[in-house]
Amino acid sequence: MKRSLLLAVGIVAAIVVYAYGFSVTQVNLAELGSPTRQESLTRILRALARPDFFTYEQQEFQVEVPIYVPCPPGGVTPPEPADPGAPYMVVTPPCADPGAEITVEGFNFAPNTSGPLNFIPPSGVSLSLGRIETDRNGHFVMTVRLRNRTSPEPQLLRAVTRRNVGLPRLSQNGIDTIDKIIETVFMALLATTLGTLLAVPISFFAARNLMRMVRSSLPGLSLSLLAAPVGVLVGAGLAGWIASLSQVLTTSLALNLGGLIVTPVVVWGALRWGLPQEDATPPSGGNRLLQVLVLLVSLLGILLMLYLLGELAMALGEALATWLGPFAFLGTFVATLGEILRLILVPICALIGAGLAVGLAGRVGQLLVDRLPERLGMPLNLLLAAAGGATLALLLGALVNWFYQLNQPWLTYYGPALVGAAAGLVLAWRVPYRTPLPVGLAIYSVTRTILNALRSVEALIMVIVFAVWVGIGPFAGVLALGLHTVAALAKLYSEQVESIMTGPLEAVLATGASRMQMVIYAVIPQIIPPYISFTMYRWDINVRMSTIIGFAGGGGIGFLLQQNINLLNYRAASAQILAIAIVVSLMDYISSLLRERAI
Repeated sequence: MKRSLLLAVGIVAAIVVYAYGFSVTQVNLAELGSPTRQESLTRILRALARPDFFTYEQQEFQVEVPIYVPCPPGGVTPPEPADPGAPYMVVTPPCADPGAEITVEGFNFAPNTSGPLNFIPPSGVSLSLGRIETDRNGHFVMTVRLRNRTSPEPQLLRAVTRRNVGLPRLSQNGIDTIDKIIETVFMALLATTLGTLLAVPISFFAARNLMRMVRSSLPGLSLSLLAAPVGVLVGAGLAGWIASLSQVLTTSLALNLGGLIVTPVVVWGALRWGLPQEDATPPSGGNRLLQVLVLLVSLLGILLMLYLLGELAMALGEALATWLGPFAFLGTFVATLGEILRLILVPICALIGAGLAVGLAGRVGQLLVDRLPERLGMPLNLLLAAAGGATLALLLGALVNWFYQLNQPWLTYYGPALVGAAAGLVLAWRVPYRTPLPVGLAIYSVTRTILNALRSVEALIMVIVFAVWVGIGPFAGVLALGLHTVAALAKLYSEQVESIMTGPLEAVLATGASRMQMVIYAVIPQIIPPYISFTMYRWDINVRMSTIIGFAGGGGIGFLLQQNINLLNYRAASAQILAIAIVVSLMDYISSLLRERAI
């Protein structure tokens, strides 16, 4: 009895839910039978079934018949057709007063054609009377009203039709469609490549099983928070200094090439001396400090080499673009790669500086925990925790102030700093001195939150922002798709990392390997096949999404499709829809073949 009652209540609840759903979505079946709606639907479906992809050379035919307005004295004898097998028209009656209705009947016209029927007065100006529509036998009958034009001379009724001749060729819409669908495919390719390059490293930070292993002492964490901004500033400053130094060497091609030859040799020699060999004894004291300095100089040399390489690529690309003629895009590609290399070196140097500073600070913090007794370490722990919390709060406050432009120091700087310092003190007081904190899980939570936020925003919205930044066109579409690809692929990649077997990880760590070695030798071999599969699938998705972001200025075939839909040119829009369907199907087959070979 109770189960039956629950079932009845569930059925009633479902009925109420669906009834409200019908009301909210305004389901109106009466519109299905509306003659106007059906006529419009029929017209659109017939237009979509005839895509404007091919066209023919057309030959124009004109058929004329005389008519008197008004009737002359004695009446008019209708003329006989000169060739009964050729197209001709019969007018009934052959003469009439201005404004009178007459019947025009055509014979032997091209079947299933249409064209204008014009009234031609003695002045030669064409006055439209309507359009003829021939049947499959080339016959038509229509009733028209004569224009108010009188003349004692015979005037003309002229029907103009066109007939397809020769072989079909691509129409202008077909040419535009092919051009835009190619643009769409390469938009998806570049976006997938960009998204994959960024999603792969991010996915490790979003994998819970890997980040659970990352733990740090509170002093190490506090020192890392203090050192990170310093590392960013130092890295960016060094990048700027190296850039200014490279400007001296790029004043001439000889200096540029010389720098590219000498710098790698010096860096190679320094690295061979600075990196410890397998059979060498560990350095100590001043030698170790000298070794660190040599490695830093080597890093600066590598940065200088990359700057010189970027400048050389830009100069070489511009020269190739001039020499290659129709293949100038290859030179432009080389120049753009050089420009990208010089552009990304500053943020890369800032990240490297932050990473080195955080790593060094973490080691120093762990050294303090290991060496200092608790009676000395606890006060230092409180001090560092307060400073670290204040630094983190200041950075967040500065970010909020940049977004909302509050310009109230107590609200965005001083207040958050005090709150952050207080939170750090409470954390240091509550957490035992030598207890490691789950820093990795905090990084994991922040990373997943950011990825979820990015993934919740559609690429159609992202492209609006990028169109403002870089202008309307396919570049904005590539950036929007790339950002959305990062969020989507990083989630899929991280979930794949979380599902790997833990045995190889434990075995590699048992040998004394570092976390980086564990990732290289135990994680990556297990995730390569699914990573390839996810990447190919995302390329397929990006092709389909590229057709949508064009509606918001993202370029590609979607931009052309939107124009034709807005102009109610459904035959042209049908060509773009057909091209999209063909490309998506081909992408599916190609990706399936590639997955079979790669996995």
